[in-house]
Amino acid sequence: MQIDNEDTLSKKLEVVIHWSVRTLSILMVFVIVMGVLDVGWTLYQRIITPPIYILTINDMLATFGAFMAVLIAIEIFINITIYLRDNVIHVKIVMATALMAISRKVIIIDLEQIDVMYVFAIGCVVLAMSIGYWLIHQLPRKSHIEE
Repeated sequence: MQIDNEDTLSKKLEVVIHWSVRTLSILMVFVIVMGVLDVGWTLYQRIITPPIYILTINDMLATFGAFMAVLIAIEIFINITIYLRDNVIHVKIVMATALMAISRKVIIIDLEQIDVMYVFAIGCVVLAMSIGYWLIHQLPRKSHIEE
């Protein structure tokens, strides 16, 4: 009887997890919509601030950062929906999302106010993530060739 009780508990817990992930996907859509509104508002504020209709480099970097944040949220939403569909976390997509997040950091970084070791550490993370992403893309090819 223990096996049946544990199996019933596992099924109930899986349902809770499934609905939790669905709730997260709904909340992520809300975050994405709010992010798009924020990008629009940020761009509008930058355009109406003197000099009017001109974006400075700092304005563009702030706008790029906001764009990238929304794109990262979309990638996270894709991760959630794929998890709901396949019930598996796809490492390639997670790595791509992480690369996008670290790329956002690199794009918006202000090198004049950052310590050299911080820049070096960011570079190491970008290199490690890039190598990891490349390796993940190489694995299916190698296993396919060996068969």
